[in-house]
Amino acid sequence: MPHGEMTPQPERTETMTPETPITVSGSRPELETRPLARRVGLIILATDHTSEPDFHRMVASERIGVYVARVPYANPTTPDNLRRMQPTLTNGAGLILPGEELDAICYSCTAASAVIGDAEVAAAINEAKPGVPVVTPPLAATRGLRALDAKRISILTPYTVETSRPMAAYFERSGFDIASFTCLGLEDDREMARIAPEAIVELAREAMAPDAEALFVSCTALRAAVVVPHMERALGRPVVSSNLATAWNCLRLCGDAAPRHKLGQLMTLPLGQG
Repeated sequence: MPHGEMTPQPERTETMTPETPITVSGSRPELETRPLARRVGLIILATDHTSEPDFHRMVASERIGVYVARVPYANPTTPDNLRRMQPTLTNGAGLILPGEELDAICYSCTAASAVIGDAEVAAAINEAKPGVPVVTPPLAATRGLRALDAKRISILTPYTVETSRPMAAYFERSGFDIASFTCLGLEDDREMARIAPEAIVELAREAMAPDAEALFVSCTALRAAVVVPHMERALGRPVVSSNLATAWNCLRLCGDAAPRHKLGQLMTLPLGQG
């Protein structure tokens, strides 16, 4: 063989492995109407750390499923940035179990709901999910405060003054007398989520007016729902937080009226007509 030529290699014969036989079952299992009896849709901000864990803790069960979609959002938390979410709500709602019915759907942003308006939020969501009851945090909070028979209230928000003003106007339009309104001046919802729950209890003490009948702690980013019972003990009056209110409202819309004393006074009450 001339120098530099390759030695011929013997041809390889590939062994064919027989395919594993797959049998189609002759049994056709009966299909239930739904995997879970009730369905709650939850639309949250792309940056939200708190709503989803709160809903899984307070709403989800063997009977109720919570199904989540996230919509684009960019800080800072200003009225203009909040308003920019409105066109995304139809798309977000449409991503939650497309073509299937829901028992309730919550848009989990308190400040944006106050800026955009409950009717406008509902209209955008119902484009994708016609006829589904739409819950917003401020709407659920007003229902909760009425269920608690509270008319004169204190409000605590983590927002700036600019972002808090639409919230004050919302509750005033809803017929509440605001005894005091305190804000923390934060602009980033991710920072709002990092406030320790124990610190929220102390902030509630400072924010509660002596003559207020209840406290509303606004913002779905705040980890306030988990310490509502602690705030109620510290203040001696009812406390409603954004996520507690929406969880309560969605549970009642799902026909779940079981009192949950460990979650606060609101969770022991039925959903009224307000």
